[in-house]
Amino acid sequence: MGGVGKTTLAQLAYHDDRVKNHFDLRAWVCVSDDFDVLRITKTLLQSIASYAREINDLNLLQVKLKEKLSGKKFLLVLDDVWNENYDKWDRLCTPLRAGGPGSKVIITTRNMGVASLTRTVSPYPLQELSNDDCRAVFAQHALGARNFEAHPHVKIIGEEMVNRCRGLPLVAKALGGILRNELNHEAWDDILKSKIWDLPEEKSGVLSALKLSYHHLPSHLKQCFAYCAIFPKGYEFKKDELILLWMGEGFLQQTKGKKRMEDLGSKYFSELLSRSFFQQSSDIMPRFMMHDLIHDLAQSIAGNVCFNLEDKLENNENIFQKARHLSFIRQANEIFKKFEVVDKGKYLRTFLALPISVSFMKSLSFITTKVTHDLLMEMKCLRVLSLSGYKMSELPSSIDNLSHLRYLNLCRSSIKRLPNSVGHLYNLQTLILRDCWSLTEMPMGMGNLINLRHLDIAGTSQLQEMPPRMGSLTNLQTLSKFIVGKGNGSSIQELKHLLDLQGELSIQGLHNARNTRDAVDACLKNKCHIEELTMGWSGDFDDSRNELNEMLVLELLQPQRNLKKLTVEFYGGPKFPSWIGNPSFSKMESLTLKNCGKCTSLPCLGRLSLLKALRIQGMCKVKTIGDEFFGEVSLFQPFPCLESLRFEDMPEWEDWSFSDMVEECEGLFSCLRELRIRECPKLTGSLPNCLPSLAELEIFECPKLKAALPRLAYVCSLNVVECNEVVLRNGVDLSSLTTLNIQRISRLTCLREGFTQLLAALQKLVIRGCGEMTALWENRFGLECLRGLEKLPQTGVISRDGLATDAEKSRAAEMQDSEVTTSQLQLRFP
Repeated sequence: MGGVGKTTLAQLAYHDDRVKNHFDLRAWVCVSDDFDVLRITKTLLQSIASYAREINDLNLLQVKLKEKLSGKKFLLVLDDVWNENYDKWDRLCTPLRAGGPGSKVIITTRNMGVASLTRTVSPYPLQELSNDDCRAVFAQHALGARNFEAHPHVKIIGEEMVNRCRGLPLVAKALGGILRNELNHEAWDDILKSKIWDLPEEKSGVLSALKLSYHHLPSHLKQCFAYCAIFPKGYEFKKDELILLWMGEGFLQQTKGKKRMEDLGSKYFSELLSRSFFQQSSDIMPRFMMHDLIHDLAQSIAGNVCFNLEDKLENNENIFQKARHLSFIRQANEIFKKFEVVDKGKYLRTFLALPISVSFMKSLSFITTKVTHDLLMEMKCLRVLSLSGYKMSELPSSIDNLSHLRYLNLCRSSIKRLPNSVGHLYNLQTLILRDCWSLTEMPMGMGNLINLRHLDIAGTSQLQEMPPRMGSLTNLQTLSKFIVGKGNGSSIQELKHLLDLQGELSIQGLHNARNTRDAVDACLKNKCHIEELTMGWSGDFDDSRNELNEMLVLELLQPQRNLKKLTVEFYGGPKFPSWIGNPSFSKMESLTLKNCGKCTSLPCLGRLSLLKALRIQGMCKVKTIGDEFFGEVSLFQPFPCLESLRFEDMPEWEDWSFSDMVEECEGLFSCLRELRIRECPKLTGSLPNCLPSLAELEIFECPKLKAALPRLAYVCSLNVVECNEVVLRNGVDLSSLTTLNIQRISRLTCLREGFTQLLAALQKLVIRGCGEMTALWENRFGLECLRGLEKLPQTGVISRDGLATDAEKSRAAEMQDSEVTTSQLQLRFP
């Protein structure tokens, strides 16, 4: 980013005395946007030989430069490099390779593409200044001091101005310079209230510094960046969301035989990110935003073409006549008055309710039909329309008036059905209906939308069938769910020609796939871009189900081997096909087998080399799990990458057995961090003996389990609910345990001496519903080991029904208020 201090930092290093003494020769070249190899070479030679100014031949210049550098340890700084042409870079470096050992080249750039082209070490991206450092820079230039203590009358305004700088030293320096020796409160207030772009350019330098970054963008990136002015400051967006908007606006022009529009959009996004126009705001679920100054830059470029409704209400109607892209923050109740001025924007191309993605916890908003049925239907130039998160049950049938519409987002609305006129939106590319729980019907004319590329209907639980002729939508990239119909309904064969499907696909209603030939024709093996696949049958295992047919269908629906996540649910065959667990699925990271009620055994899954998460749930006929689960341990290390293993709702599971060969297998479950065994009432067998990486263990409603806990040296959380007290016997390493949750443990009278001695790191103890307990711990032994316990919460007060009485709560509060140490505490029942 411009103004973050790249050149300043390089100058500090370049002029440091230790650096000067370390190198034989030093040279600095300001490259800027003109990467002229002849000019740069000549400048380098001039810095160490005065005769270079008379030479204008590149070859001769490079020969002379090579002679001067030969064997010498030099430092070269190339400041503000934009060039991404490798040939030019390689040509420049030819004479530099003659330098002696320890020679260094420092490059400053705003473009990560330059860094990837030239680097031999990892780049050092500069971050914004801390608030304290930014205050020091600002105060130094404004007041000649490091803070505002000597000038209290401008301190509050100064702090606000520092916040406005957002950590950019260039801005702090520029604003401070404008206020140099100006101590008038009103002058400071005027600067604070003005927009940074209103300041005289010759005084601030900010506009020119940031506009230089924009100036160097190719034209196709300029329009993509300027469009982002539609978002309010601080708005976080997802990469894929923005790319679909760009596509809807027509910014991603696909050329014949070239990249898909989505790939172009991804490339454009990465380029803007690498040039610091975007910055990542979240690592867990990647989201991005624009620095406030970058957002101001986008607004200054977009002018009145892009605007946010809340920001522009005070302006006159002429603005809206020029407007093309409108966004607004969704409110609980949207009345028509808010949108009255939009009626002036007859040529609007974008009507975007924000945020685009609606939180599951957020209640739906209300919007009047006067907006959706009257106002919007007159916006005949609309290309992008998003009404996500609104409590609206229908779209007007006149939606086909919007013939230019390319993007329609109704996610998490209460829409029940789409009018058949949607089938006339022939330019539609993106239709988002995710989490529309009330949706029961799709338009019959969907098959006409031959330009449709993205159809997201995940989370539409009321939708029971697909519209006809889905197979004609050969441009589809996203089809999050496909429902196999009954009788003459949509056959799974409709997937045959949808070769470009990618990402997430859920195929439901597979119990209706009576013709196994249709499963072959679905050609899942040819859909190499699908990464997440769900296969679902009906949860009703009645007499109409054909076990053999379902087994053949699942066998013939073998997907491509790039699959990363697979879920099979309510499958009614007696066993799983051989491809599930086949090691050729070398990219599989997550596998769920759920409610497959007729299967009596599990497939061999241990050979999936990258599997990280495995969930087995509702397998009501599985009685034993043995060596077949792991595979041939003499040939493979089973589950080498598995991190999470869950067994849930296994009513007949009795034994989890391990042969000597499996027990002795080196590295078994070596990466496992989470093990959960829930609702397995008949399980009596052993648990894995050694789980070296386990951090969380849960055993829930397994009353017959009598196996002692395995060695758990790194477990932080242990939950044992409705089990036999044998599970909590001593001899187990629990030295890292910080949270212990014990509930409804039969025959548990107290925590045994040997057990408490292993709880040195314990911080939270929860005990509920242990009706046979007469004391918290046995004979007060080992209590000195529990000094890490932070407090006894109300859940730590034991009662027979699992609920603390008022007296017990009062006693717990007294103990906490009076700072009673754990070693003094022993609770007993009357």
